[in-house]
Amino acid sequence: MKLLTPKYLFLIPAISLCSCFKQYKDKVNIDGSSSVYLLTEAVAEEFRKIEPDIRITVGISGTGGGFKKFLRGETDISDASRPITKSELEISRSNGIQFIEIPVSYDGMAIVVSPKNDFVDYLTVEELKKMWSPESQGKINTWKQIRDSWPNVPLNLYGAGTSSGTYDYFTEAINGKAKSSRGDYTASEDDNVLVQGVSSDKNGLGYFGLAYYSENKSKLKLIPVKVTADAQAVYPTEITVQNGTYQPLSRPEFIYVNAKSATKPAVKKFIQFYMKNATVLAKEVGYVPLPPEVYELSHSRFKTLKTGSVFENKSIVGVNLLQLLSEK
Repeated sequence: MKLLTPKYLFLIPAISLCSCFKQYKDKVNIDGSSSVYLLTEAVAEEFRKIEPDIRITVGISGTGGGFKKFLRGETDISDASRPITKSELEISRSNGIQFIEIPVSYDGMAIVVSPKNDFVDYLTVEELKKMWSPESQGKINTWKQIRDSWPNVPLNLYGAGTSSGTYDYFTEAINGKAKSSRGDYTASEDDNVLVQGVSSDKNGLGYFGLAYYSENKSKLKLIPVKVTADAQAVYPTEITVQNGTYQPLSRPEFIYVNAKSATKPAVKKFIQFYMKNATVLAKEVGYVPLPPEVYELSHSRFKTLKTGSVFENKSIVGVNLLQLLSEK
C-alpha cells in the first residue's frame, strides 16, 4: 500500500489542478491539522481507489485555521490535533454549526534534536518547561542554563505555530496552560519546516507529531522524556503512547464532521471507510491506532448524529478515551 508521505507534499497543487478537469458526482472538503493530515490523506488516497467519482480534498491550514473554515461552513470535515476550544464552541453556536467529534488516532509528541547533538540523553518535563515557559523568553538562551553539565552553546528552539493544535497541547502539557509559551522561537504550522530547521541546526531542539519523526529518522535524534528527574526516561512508541506511559506528551487526534454534511451519502461512505481502515493506516503513517472499542463508539456517535464535544470544560492531558466516550 503506497501512501502519500510528507516528502510528496509538493505534489498537492498539481494533483488538485489536474482533478479540476474531471467531472465528479460528489465531493468532500477537508482542512485543518498538518498532523492529522497524514492519516486523513492516507485514508482519502485509499478511498479514491474504490470511489473514484467522489472528490476528496484535504488541506493543511493548521487546527485553528481549519476550525475557522469549518465554523464558517466552508468544509465538511476538520482535522484537529486537539479538541475544539471554548471560544470555538461559542462561534459554532453563534453560527449554527453543529458537529460530530470523532477521535481517530493517538499521537506521541516527539522531542527531537540534530543527530550532531552528542550531549542530550533525555529531558525532564521540568527542563522542557524551563526551555519553553513565557518567563524564559530573553533569559534562557543556552543549553548550559537548562542543565549545568551541558555546553554553553546557544539553545535554538523550533515549534508549532500558534494556529496549531500541537502548539495548544504542548503548551498545556508542559507549561500548564494552553497557548502559554515563549515567543522567541522558530514557529511554523508546517511540520516539514520544523524538521528541516532542527535537522540542520546542531544547537536546535523542536517538537512535532511522532509521524514526522518516523518519516525523517535519518535526519533527527529522538529524545526520551522523564516525568520527574528520578523517573524512567520514556521514548514515544506505539506501546508507550497507547498504554499512556509516555506522559504528558501523548494525545488523541480528531476529525470533526459538520452535522449537515454527515447526512450526505459521500460523507457517510468516507467516514465509514475511515473508521474501518484507521487502525491499519494509522500504523502506516506512524501514528498509534485507538482501541477497537473506541472506533466502534466513535462510529456509533456518527451514525446517530451525536453532536457536541465530550471535552467541553475538560483537560485532554492524560485522558482515557474509552472511559470518556462510554460515559457519553
